Amino acid sequence: MEPVEKQLVVFDFDWSLVDQDTDRWIFEVLAPDLRRKMKSLKDEIQWTDLVAQSLREAHGRGITREQIENALQITPFHPAMVRGVSNLKDAGKTTFFCLSNANSVFISTILKSKGLETLFHEIITNPAEWAPSGLLKLRRRVDPAGTQHGCKVGCSPNMCKGKELEAFLARNAADYDRIIYVGDGSNDFCPILRLRSQDAVFCRSHRGLQNRIEKEGEKEGLRCQVEYWGGAWEIEEKFNKL
Repeated sequence: MEPVEKQLVVFDFDWSLVDQDTDRWIFEVLAPDLRRKMKSLKDEIQWTDLVAQSLREAHGRGITREQIENALQITPFHPAMVRGVSNLKDAGKTTFFCLSNANSVFISTILKSKGLETLFHEIITNPAEWAPSGLLKLRRRVDPAGTQHGCKVGCSPNMCKGKELEAFLARNAADYDRIIYVGDGSNDFCPILRLRSQDAVFCRSHRGLQNRIEKEGEKEGLRCQVEYWGGAWEIEEKFNKL
């Protein structure tokens, strides 16, 4: 890709920046039976609510804040990804924005463990906070009791990533020469529909986003360039060319 003067890189978090799904990972590490229960309930309970419920159950059985933080700190995170984002940020000209259906505590804890706590200009995700008791309290970004986002593309009820991307661009009043979106899941399809022909999506192969691009991209008017990747070393290669 041709060098530009000003670009925005938008990152999903799970299976995009990190090599795991953090919501599932902590239970696989600390309480596999809760992980199994989540798998059985995922079609019955909204996902963010289900993670919050599972965190309450974990707390009730004595799983501590320290244990959860330790599990997050060992989340698989490829060194090539750390190098790739760090080098691109150090080169200037690039703003990083995180747009994730994980939560603020998971993301901030992992970023800090990798020395990347200043990587993102802004992080939009589900809010979470530690209670004095050690319970990690999680809630949806879009309050289920309030006005819903009304997305027609298929975003999760907790957040419309397309509207969040548009809001970020409006807030920052920035005219980026190029926007690059790094994602993997089906809920990353809505925001990439907002991208222009000079923009690009770096789509992780063989996951939900690729399926939607191939099945719905033309019908929905997808305009951006599409590049696929499988491992973080390939993202590092792509970033080195920007």
